[in-house]
This record gives sequence, structure tokens and C-alpha cells, in this order.
Amino acid sequence: MILVRGTKAQAQALKEQTAEFMREQMRLTLSPEKTHITHVDDSFDFLGFRIKRRPRGRIPVAYSFPSERSFRDVKRRIKELTGRSTIGLSLDELVHALNPILRGWTHYHRHAAAKRCFSYLDHYLWWRVMLWLRKKHPRLTWKQIKRRYRGRRWTSPDGTRLYWPGQVPVARYRYRGHRIPTPWAISEQPRATTRAEPRPAGAAP
Repeated sequence: MILVRGTKAQAQALKEQTAEFMREQMRLTLSPEKTHITHVDDSFDFLGFRIKRRPRGRIPVAYSFPSERSFRDVKRRIKELTGRSTIGLSLDELVHALNPILRGWTHYHRHAAAKRCFSYLDHYLWWRVMLWLRKKHPRLTWKQIKRRYRGRRWTSPDGTRLYWPGQVPVARYRYRGHRIPTPWAISEQPRATTRAEPRPAGAAP
């Protein structure tokens, strides 16, 4: 990703220079589907995030959200694991298959503006698991299913709990300027040296 502060013509010229450099020096080509020029106010997707600048007071601020494609992908994986083809699994096996997906996706996006997205994913996950249990136990009533699996939080008989995205704390990035720690900070103290001072000629060791 290259961020440019200038006109669209300047960004287009930089794009052409970049494409030429990559083609001649690195033997790579830019992907037409993934390479485009847009304004930050119109939003763009990058590494699973939707980045868009919105007004906040008098100063516009860039926000990052989980992208629509990333959100569709995690819902698709949940739907595949809670389909009719998996009702032969136990709830404990289903939970062990779902938890790494849910944990990885939510922890990747937990520094974005994702609280509302996580809450919706909670709702979607609950309904998918509920429908999966109804298919698995067609002769049990709803109350019997809840009694067997300990209410609405879907705890398996082995004690494994489902990982709920809505319980993941969202820690938004806060601008810290020059207060961000870095291992390359310049020390104010002069660097110590172990080099011995040269002795005058003829001096005793």
C-alpha cells in the first residue's frame, strides 16, 4: 500500500513508476484487481480491513473496520461447520473446530472498530449452533436441548465452552506520537567505549 498526498494525476504517475520498477527490477506485475487509486474518504480494503476517513469534530479521522469480504468468509466457515454434513460430530468436537477460527478472526480484528461486528457475529453463531443442535436431535424439544447443553451458551458435556466473539474486548489504537517506544531510540548518554587510551612512547607497561 502506498499513501500519497497529492492529486490523482500524481498518484497515477507514481503507480506507473512503481509498476515499471517492479517489472524491471523484481520481475513482478501489479494485480489489476488489487491495485487501484481511491480517496481515503471513499474507503478501501487492505489486509482484511476496510479503511475509511470520517469526520469527528473538526478533524477527520481514519477508521478501520473488518472488511465485508473478511466478514463473509468467517460466516461461511461457521456455516460450513454447522451444516447438516457435520451433525455426526459431538458438540465438543464442533466447539473444538469452531473455536480456533473464532479466536483467530476476532483477535486479528480486535484493534479495529469491530464491537458492533463482533456482537452481530455472536448472534449469527448462536443461531447456527442452535439450528445444528435441532438437526442433531430432531426428537428433542427446545427445552430439552437447552437443559442438556446448559442453557444458551452451548457448553459441551465435556465442559468446553464456545468462544463468543462479543466477549472479546476491542482495544482501539490511540495516537501516541513520539511516545511510542522503540529499540532504536537515541540515548542522551554518550556511548561507552572499551578502547584503551594510547600510552606515550617509552612508558612502562
